[in-house]
Amino acid sequence: MLEIKNVTKTFNTLKAVDDLSFRVEDGEIVGFVGPNGAGKTTTMKILTGILKPDSGEVNINGFDMQKTPIEAKEIIGYIADSPDMFLRLKGIEFLNIIADIYKVPTDIRRERIETFATRFGLIDALDLPMQNYSHGMRQKMMVAAALVHNPPVWILDEPLIGLDPKSAYNLKGMMREHADAGNCVLFSTHVLEVAEKLCDKIIIINRGKDIFYGTMDELTTMYPDKDFEQIFLEMTGESV
Repeated sequence: MLEIKNVTKTFNTLKAVDDLSFRVEDGEIVGFVGPNGAGKTTTMKILTGILKPDSGEVNINGFDMQKTPIEAKEIIGYIADSPDMFLRLKGIEFLNIIADIYKVPTDIRRERIETFATRFGLIDALDLPMQNYSHGMRQKMMVAAALVHNPPVWILDEPLIGLDPKSAYNLKGMMREHADAGNCVLFSTHVLEVAEKLCDKIIIINRGKDIFYGTMDELTTMYPDKDFEQIFLEMTGESV
């Protein structure tokens, strides 16, 4: 479970997140959508403790991010909005460093790394420096690193960008499996079709505010004659 309560974050005079509240229950996949600059990435960074909110609370499986940050971060799997990190390291070196940070035993990490490398086509790339990887290969490495400690809470910022169709399909399947096992997933995406088909609930954010939080059935009941794209454009004020 993850919960954000009345969170506000301002940069100079820009209120990137404005009194935002929502909750992702165990067993749910929740899609986080909004136009560019809506505050999605800022919210993700607040949820993971990278940024500190000006006000409000973040709770991860009962741990307050401000009061018990280590305990909260230990149970998060986070994919950032950019995969261009630690590029001088070989793939296997990067994964082992992350596994060390989360104290994953050697035999367990070996099995998990092999599983991820096989599932995402990384076997031949593990011994190469990540600076030699394509954008898509780097993204797949970030997925493996985020999940190597088997965290119950997944917070994924645009995780499908750059992935080939097979890898995207595999990741979406893993997200569903993770939620069905009683865990929770929050992910942001610009691909409305993915959010519509994969998610149990949708959060639409605009200018830092939550303008909708609920199921697709609830949303389409509000706008019975429109598809999700039309609804999204109308709600965010981007319709032509």
